[in-house]
Amino acid sequence: MIFNITNYHNKLSLLETEKAIKFIKDGFQKKLASALNLTRVSAPLFVFQNTGLNDDLNGVERKVEFSAKDLNGNIQVVQSLAKWKRNALHNYGFGVGQGIYTDMNAIRRDEDLDNLHSIYVDQWDWEKVILKEDRNLDFLFDTVKLIYKAVVDEEREVNAKYTCLNEKLPDQITFISTEELEERYPNLSRKERENKITEEYHAVFLYRIGWPLKDGLPHDGRAADYDDWNLNGDILLYNPILHRAFEISSMGIRVDAKSIQEQLKAKHEEVKLFSPYTQNIIMNVLPLSIGGGIGQSRLCMYFLEKAHIGEVHPSLWSDEDKKKAEELDIHLL
Repeated sequence: MIFNITNYHNKLSLLETEKAIKFIKDGFQKKLASALNLTRVSAPLFVFQNTGLNDDLNGVERKVEFSAKDLNGNIQVVQSLAKWKRNALHNYGFGVGQGIYTDMNAIRRDEDLDNLHSIYVDQWDWEKVILKEDRNLDFLFDTVKLIYKAVVDEEREVNAKYTCLNEKLPDQITFISTEELEERYPNLSRKERENKITEEYHAVFLYRIGWPLKDGLPHDGRAADYDDWNLNGDILLYNPILHRAFEISSMGIRVDAKSIQEQLKAKHEEVKLFSPYTQNIIMNVLPLSIGGGIGQSRLCMYFLEKAHIGEVHPSLWSDEDKKKAEELDIHLL
């Protein structure tokens, strides 16, 4: 379903858009790597099911699965690399303060398709080794500020090259917890709260996502076995084209031996305690880490003032959506 938008006009042609996408991707990943001391590595498109390395997202999304002629076992296309990255830090032998980033390409077959969501997902996934004493909000917030500065710097370079685009980002990002947001807007839905707070501040880090709020439900779904729900969050921007909150990153300090057991129990997913991945966390085989994903197409869509994610990456859409996109001057790739 395509959102209704008014007075939308594409500022860049299809060819200009493709060139701008490359400009953004080349520039931002260098800034991110420099800010967080990350090394680029190659990443898998699929993993064996029994490794426990695939991301379960909210726990209800179906994975794309297949078998291979010369391999035994069920193979799954990744939904994200949240778990694989921490395993990679261990396998590559990275030290404290060092990390990795990679191009993550995924298929999410159960995504509700609209202006912001496609069955194809592309992210810069990153992960970094930290110390036990780094597992606190101050360290999380400092990392968010480094990422946000890279986003602001990239926007300025994009706008300097494409002068038809507008400056949209404030110099600083605002931090607010899900509990504080609930107190502020108790009568609004979760998404309405995000829309309100981003409309006011334009760039927000909404943290502590996963544990129940006063009404007994979490602000949003989070897998129990990678982010520590007390030390995670989303970077949200206000999208002036769509007039709503626009998530560009989900990130957090990762679970340790204690928090992974508490969170799996809270979600009644104790069966995951016996996966190789979980056991490696409980036995302190895997390093403590912080990590996240930054949407490549989301960032391009935001900088280039596009109304639909299909304008910055090719995917599949219904005939009805393609017809409506044409009526709204939305150029799907």
